[in-house]
Amino acid sequence: MNIDVMTSIVEAAQSKDRIAGLTHKFYRYPARFSPHFAHAAIMAFTKPGDLVLDPYMGGGTTIVEAIAGGRRAFGSDLNQLSVFVTRVKTTFLNANDEEDVWDWVNRATAAMSYRTPRAWLSHIIEDPKARNLTLPIARPVKKAVAAALAEMDRITSQRAKDFARCVLLRTAQWALDGRERGSSLTEVRVRLRTFASEMLWSLKDLRSTCRTHTPDMPNCTVMEINAAHLHKMPMFSTGAVKADLVVTSPPYPGVHVLYHRWQIKGRRETPAPYWITGCNDGQGASYYNFGDRHGVGIEKYFSVSLDTLSSVRQLVRDGGKIVQMIAFSDPDTQLPLYLANMRIAGFEELSLAGGNHNRIWRDVPSRKWHAALKGRTHSSREVVLVHEAV
Repeated sequence: MNIDVMTSIVEAAQSKDRIAGLTHKFYRYPARFSPHFAHAAIMAFTKPGDLVLDPYMGGGTTIVEAIAGGRRAFGSDLNQLSVFVTRVKTTFLNANDEEDVWDWVNRATAAMSYRTPRAWLSHIIEDPKARNLTLPIARPVKKAVAAALAEMDRITSQRAKDFARCVLLRTAQWALDGRERGSSLTEVRVRLRTFASEMLWSLKDLRSTCRTHTPDMPNCTVMEINAAHLHKMPMFSTGAVKADLVVTSPPYPGVHVLYHRWQIKGRRETPAPYWITGCNDGQGASYYNFGDRHGVGIEKYFSVSLDTLSSVRQLVRDGGKIVQMIAFSDPDTQLPLYLANMRIAGFEELSLAGGNHNRIWRDVPSRKWHAALKGRTHSSREVVLVHEAV
């Protein structure tokens, strides 16, 4: 591998810079990787117009960086929340949409009041997806969110409504997820306005960046689908469309990540993100993690993983690359099994760092799912794997 390419990926993988820029801060999706890492891989292995794929797209970091670099992008995920967030991050608004969003912000903040009768909001608050928001620190925020949701009916376009939901999602995550103290309604109102302004500006920035490559809308497809079924899709099944690069972070074997819940003061898990976004939450944690949170039946993970990798291989052109960031609860045992899956699926590992150290390891930066009490564990380190389709 070219030394400059190698250096750029190594530096990006090990970067400790905070996630920022474009639309990357719309939502703090669990286990997201740095935009610098996705950007470095895309710049190293593709040219404008190439197709970049992420079959486990999570918060859509790869998709955003791909369209910002003038590439075509295809992203998929099992999780409806992932699809919602990524779609909002990559859907531009017009002037009427922005006006609708600000009108909603004004109505929503005015409606966030302790005096608002609960009965007026009962049809929203009593949604099953709003459960477990009964702790004292959560109740005022729950009522505020319900009031904001009730004001969305007057938003005319679906893209503006989805954007407003994402603003509310970010606000509620700030107010609830992992917080040790409650947030006042005044704080929630201020944050809602601040996030709306920041997110609208960020979306304009992404649109401006995309237009440096093409005056048209970016070629971007985002959908909810199991990665094991991607090769059956009409756009891929004929073999006429092939990806040049895959940049992704698959579920980590034996590492439990809350892809679909928030934690309220570390005591209760809530599906509130699905309540706010209007998405379906029909699956348990094992579905999104390819296995049980207690590590039972780890062989299931590798069986599901092989199915998805084999499907992805059919979508990648010969010589195309796949760049992954992944962690293991037991690297000595699980990394060889994962590399074996890659070989069976049709990928050959490339040397990245040279010599006998052809993989990059890095410490996970500030991820809430690594408990501080456990200290440094195997799963608190990630490895970057680079393979070529053969």
